[in-house]
Amino acid sequence: MDYEVFENYELKKHTTFKIGGNAKRAFFPYTTEAFSELLESLNNPLVLGGCSNVIVSSEGVNEDVIMTSKMKGYVIENNRISAQCGVKVPMIAQEAERKSLSGMEFMIGFPGSVGGAVFMNASAHSQAISDTFLKCRVFDTEKKKILELNKEEMKFGYRYSILQDRPYILLDAEFELRPGSKEDISAIMQRNLEFRKEKQPDLTLPNAGSIFKNPTNDSAGRLLEKAGVKGLKYGGAAVWMGHANFIINENNATSKDVSYLMNKMYNMVKDKYTIELVPEVKFVGIKSKEEDELWNTMLKK
Repeated sequence: MDYEVFENYELKKHTTFKIGGNAKRAFFPYTTEAFSELLESLNNPLVLGGCSNVIVSSEGVNEDVIMTSKMKGYVIENNRISAQCGVKVPMIAQEAERKSLSGMEFMIGFPGSVGGAVFMNASAHSQAISDTFLKCRVFDTEKKKILELNKEEMKFGYRYSILQDRPYILLDAEFELRPGSKEDISAIMQRNLEFRKEKQPDLTLPNAGSIFKNPTNDSAGRLLEKAGVKGLKYGGAAVWMGHANFIINENNATSKDVSYLMNKMYNMVKDKYTIELVPEVKFVGIKSKEEDELWNTMLKK
């Protein structure tokens, strides 16, 4: 059997926020084949990867959960890297550096996996996943079959791919990088790490990365700072003093604490600038009535 399964599994230990209740069943496939079989046989499972930009409900998850963290296979041939969805992106960046291949430098400090990076078209420092993306295989959960999508079919945009709007789950992806100077690649990666260290909390302060997307031609962090959100707290959650677009789990925060704090930040920017920020993090799992109302406001449902 190419997967493991656990009953009543605690998800909190997998999330970078260190927040999350239990899943009734959690499956850990090792291969793309096992992952596809689980997607075909389970009834609408929730798929989680690096869990670095999600808030998992403290009440837990009703659906079966598939965790991709055991899917670590990758191949490098010439300038191309093929990787399963569960591969951690900093590892891919380091492998590219070793082979003197450029295009992945921006991912050196990311805590997420290939699946999440492609899903949201991760970007930083003027680089994005879409720059090097060639093609991927996805599982269509409606038609129960595997499809291959090229770059054009992915409809990449800012923090966007077609995976967000279709019943597609990424299985693996292929990227084409550019040969470069190892010295230059290493220097860029070092600069990126230093920037992240200066501008973002490390994971000793549990967080889920940027909370809101940047509006067109503006910065969510700038708007939030000017609106005065630094120092705000709710329950165990607090806005990080180093950058206004980060929430840290300061003291056993719950998903409700984070949701209330996000809503307060959202409303303070809306009241000051009439700009409605869009959440970058996703909420998954069982929503309480209050959480449902808070998220419906922010997602304008």
